[in-house]
Formats: sequence, C-alpha cells, structure tokens
Amino acid sequence: MKRPNILWICTDQQRFDTLGCCGNPFVRTPNLDRLAQEGVLFDYAFCQNPVCTPSRASFLTGRYPRTTRCRQNGQSIPADEVLVTKLLRDAGYSCGLSGKLHLAPLHPDVCRGVEARIDDGYEDFHWSPHADPWQPANEYIQWLQAKGVTFERKERTDSRHVQTGMPAALHQTTWCAEKAIDFMTARAKSDRPWLFSVNIFNPHHPFDPPADLLDRYLADLDRIGLPNYVEGELDKKPVFQQIDHRGAYSIPDYFAPRDMTDRDHRLVRAAYWAMIDLIDLEVGRMLDALKKTGQLDSTMVVFMSDHGEMLGDHGIYMKGPHFYDPALRVPLIVAWPARVKGSRRSEALVELVDLAPTLLDAAGLERYPGMQGRSLWPLLAGEADLDTHRAEVYSECYNSQERSCEPKKAYATMVRTRRAKLVAFHGLEPGELYDLVKDPAETWNLWDDPVHLSLKAEMLKRLSDRMAETVDPLPKRTAVW
Repeated sequence: MKRPNILWICTDQQRFDTLGCCGNPFVRTPNLDRLAQEGVLFDYAFCQNPVCTPSRASFLTGRYPRTTRCRQNGQSIPADEVLVTKLLRDAGYSCGLSGKLHLAPLHPDVCRGVEARIDDGYEDFHWSPHADPWQPANEYIQWLQAKGVTFERKERTDSRHVQTGMPAALHQTTWCAEKAIDFMTARAKSDRPWLFSVNIFNPHHPFDPPADLLDRYLADLDRIGLPNYVEGELDKKPVFQQIDHRGAYSIPDYFAPRDMTDRDHRLVRAAYWAMIDLIDLEVGRMLDALKKTGQLDSTMVVFMSDHGEMLGDHGIYMKGPHFYDPALRVPLIVAWPARVKGSRRSEALVELVDLAPTLLDAAGLERYPGMQGRSLWPLLAGEADLDTHRAEVYSECYNSQERSCEPKKAYATMVRTRRAKLVAFHGLEPGELYDLVKDPAETWNLWDDPVHLSLKAEMLKRLSDRMAETVDPLPKRTAVW
C-alpha cells in the first residue's frame, strides 16, 4: 500500500456546532461541508483537556495529558515524549507546519524567540502561535512586514467585546494556508510522502474577523440565538463556573454575561462564526491546490480543533476547568478518497487521543508502544461498525491554566457516555452529574440528587476505570519478573 500524504488541519478553540454539516444554519462552510461529504464526519469527538497545550500534547502523542506530563499551559512537553510526526518523519515522511505548535510556554518572559522544541519531526517549520506582533519570531508578522503592512485590530464603536481584524488577504488564517499550499505544491512530484500541519489560530479570541465577513451577519443579527443559560443554574455547580460567570479566566468583568446585552451576545457569536467562514475559504483553497497538483486522491485530510469554546453557554465565555460539550466536543472530519468511503457520518464516541494511532495505521506503520489511543482506522476502512468505538470518553484538567481568585486549584476529571456525564472536582464539592437523555443541554446538576445515586455510582466507577487506564504503559515490561 502506498502511504498517504496527510494534510492535518487543526483550528484553535472551535466547538462542534460550527459547521453547516453539523446543523449550523448561519455559518458559510461549503468547503468543509463538501469535505465531510467526501469523507467521514465524526459527530461525537472529544478532546482530552479543555485547554490548548495539554490537549495538543495529548493528540500529537496519542497519550493522555497526565501521561505526557504536559498537563498545563505554560509547561514544556518533556523531551522524551514521542510525537506522531516524529514517527512519520523517521519512517520517511517529509513533515511541515504552519501556525501554532504550543507544546512549550509562549509567555514573553520565557519565550523570546521560537518556542522551545523537542524532536517533533517537523523539518519545514513556519511558526506563528497567534496573530499578535509581540513575539518577533512570529513568522506571520514577518510576512506582513515584508509586505509593508502593520498588524492591527480596530476597536468597534458598537461593541467592546468584538473587534475588526485584518482583511482576509492579510489574515493569519490565510498565511497558514498559503504556507501549506507552497509545501504541497513543491512536493507534488516527490516519491516521498508528506504530512503538513496547518495550525490556524482562529477562531480563538479575541473575536476579530475581517470586517466584510462580519458585516453579512449584522442585518440578521436578531435571528441569532442567545447562549444556553438559565438564570440561577450555576448556584449548584462548581465554584470555578461561578467565578468565570463574573469574568472569563477569573478576570472580573472580562466577558461577564451580567454586563452584556443580548446584542453583545449575538455579535460575539457572529464574529466567532465569521472567523470560521474565513477558515472555510482557506480550506477550500488548500483542497483546490491538492486537486490542481493531482494529489487529492492520495492525501488523507483531517480537520479538527484542539478544544471548544463556551461562547456564553452556561454563563461562561472562552474556556477553563469546564467540561460541558461546547468546551470539549469538537469537529472531526477524515477524508481520503483512495481508501476511505465517503458520505458517511459516525455517531461513535471518539477521543482526539485516537488520532495518532489512526495516522500510523493509515500509513501502515507499527504503533508506538507508549500510545494509549484506540485507532479509528478500522471504522474509516470499513472493517468495523462506524457507530461503535468507545463506551465512554474521558477528559481531565490538572490546574491546566494559571488562574486567580479561586479557593483551590482545579483538579478535575470527566467521563461521558451517551446517556450521562459525570465530572469530579477532586478535593472539592460539588461535582457535576447530568442525564444527557432528559437534559442534553446540561443545565440541571444531579450530583446531590438522591434519586440518581445509582447513576452517580455507575459513572464514578467508569471514571475510576478510565483514570486507571491513563497509567503510562512505558517502560515496557521485558520479562515476567
């Protein structure tokens, strides 16, 4: 079997319900909808941590955050961790990246050049962790400077929560795609397979789409629904949610729903979707480049995000130690015309930790013994039931963000089945328990409800079993004693 090229597109902070093919009637995502039609759309894909660095370390290694020891933003992934991109490089792949890596601290007190890297396998490395100019090594900013352009965001007169960003032609999303197109085009005639990671910063806040992409939403702004929030629902939920309700990231008055009008909420959603509209345009350009260079059938395309965005749901913006579906459930599309039958939709529960072994299987390579994910390849190749993979999904947060104004650091773990979700905040009460059949919106916390004690016990047993599975399989046993 000829090994596939791999175009791996990962956005930042994009929740599951942001594509037309996922039921969103407002966004314009014809290219991603077409990709889903040509491949497999996984409706229930979940990240293993709701924050950037631990999530990325997890899906790039196929290991859980506590196993990688890269559990927090601001930590560096240990040098002995093995990324799937290194394994592919060692097997003969040419690997490249544009945009964000974020496996090490990005704070300017620590990161004064390109972020610290382990042997990650990327030979063609174009680093831009965000769109801001405060890191001189940001290659996107260098690209703008070469064009004689200064990066800027403009404040809007109609909202302090949304800004106007760079025009599409000069956007970081566009730059990321351009680097990918250059890479793919240069290797069109090569016998060596390639992998390229397109790690776009959007739709991460600040909410700053190009003006023209946001403008099309303004005429129908009143049609956009308000966040999923019931007044008083946080009273019986973990203290971290109550704090973030008063201000995102526990910063008082920063995206505090109590200070936002209905129009504010709708405008933020519109801006978030407009950023995704731009992503779709650039995905279309990359797919067109594959077709133009004759590489479409021989390329496996993966589209995903590292984690979600609360977007005002449950009275919270952005992210934190929150395990609602909007924070954990992400889009996941896999297409490969030569080997993966398209026009299929999977309802299987899958985890992003499953991607690394999937890529190795697709390339016909042996699984690295430290990996903990379960390959999706049997589902993609038609060798297993498309709707059956895991009985539950698992996620964790071990003080993943440096946060203030809190009584104790957030150490929490979650398990979710099709029927229920349980979140344990270790050392704190209460936790969370939701009946997803009766309450799919995750509004009513049943943690202290005596009627649901048996469900709580069942889910706690599942959680303890999954936590045990995160024990590092390395080093390998080499003898019976």
